[in-house]
Amino acid sequence: MSAPQPPEPIPGARLLFSLDPSVSYLNHGAFGAVPIGVQRVQQRLRDEMESNPQRFLGMSLVERIAHTRRHLATFLGADPEGTALVGNATAGVAVVLQSLGLRPGEEIVTTDHGYGAVAFSVDRECRRTGATHRTLPVPLTATDEQVVEIVRAGLRPGRTRLLVVDQVASATARLFPVAAIAAVAHEHDVSVLVDAAHAPGMLPTPVASIGADFWVGNLHKWAYAPRGTAALVVAPPWRDRMEPLVVSWEQLAGFPVNVEWQATLDYTSWLAAPAGLWTLRSLGVDRVRTHNAALAAYGQRVVGDALSVAPADLPEPGGPAAAMRLVPLPVGLATTVDAAHALRGAIADRLAAEVSVASWNGRGWLRLCGQVYNSPDEYERLARRLPALLAQR
Repeated sequence: MSAPQPPEPIPGARLLFSLDPSVSYLNHGAFGAVPIGVQRVQQRLRDEMESNPQRFLGMSLVERIAHTRRHLATFLGADPEGTALVGNATAGVAVVLQSLGLRPGEEIVTTDHGYGAVAFSVDRECRRTGATHRTLPVPLTATDEQVVEIVRAGLRPGRTRLLVVDQVASATARLFPVAAIAAVAHEHDVSVLVDAAHAPGMLPTPVASIGADFWVGNLHKWAYAPRGTAALVVAPPWRDRMEPLVVSWEQLAGFPVNVEWQATLDYTSWLAAPAGLWTLRSLGVDRVRTHNAALAAYGQRVVGDALSVAPADLPEPGGPAAAMRLVPLPVGLATTVDAAHALRGAIADRLAAEVSVASWNGRGWLRLCGQVYNSPDEYERLARRLPALLAQR
């Protein structure tokens, strides 16, 4: 297997961000990074709001949000009338869960790649309604066909109400065949929620072709929007049943406006989000995606070599298009959530590198991201210094 080569840098891309140059920020998938130009657009909107709060927060704001929603939905390949802006993917999941009308004896099925906060939300809704939560184990190395069959075998017609599946899993960077999974679930009359927190900007996301009942994705990660910007897309049969987390003055307007409007929130992150898409398009959407995926693959190989991980043992569950890659840590390290958090903090404090460390299925994993502001030498520097730190632990 030939070693991946780093991609050619995108000229000037690093200068678009205000990241601390003394830190290697290799964890874009955690909270994103907002370009300077987008920061300034949001600040101008905040200045406008503070110059006359009554005017800014008046009824015209509802239409400004709707205009922004239409712009963002078009980028996602979603129906604007079936799309609501929400604060993040977890908030969108919560809207869906409380709108299902679960009953005792019914169940929600997730996979063991799911995001922790989503699992907490599912558990809470099950406690509230008397439903149950069941998790399907999916091996990291399973093929797409095997994943679909695992899902098919794990559904219980007449009992399973909702299947929650990631498009790109946070902990494992696993890319799931969500369209095929949705088709199988619908054969069993099971509704599907796709947690696409990492999809917008990283992957082409024609939402309509997935065929899910619900799809929720963050734009503040790979689409350069300010934090607190996500989209919840709902299929037509469900739209009249969606209920907001907080009831406010637009309740009678129905979905999506009643979900979006929550009185005196700071809506400037949503209104500035199109500037993030403008930045992405100005760099070249396909160019950015290709660059980021290639850089993440290079970083994975460099760090993996430093930890004596054979190339064949470096997982590629997200496929060649994913801008997040995993490196298995030595056995015994980061085997619990607390240990993973502690190791991530040590890498940040002692190596000046921000990465993600996760404990998944009893094994510690290092997750590296690639973004236009990163350079190959950042991964090389981490690779030189990481083995000594791990040896001490």
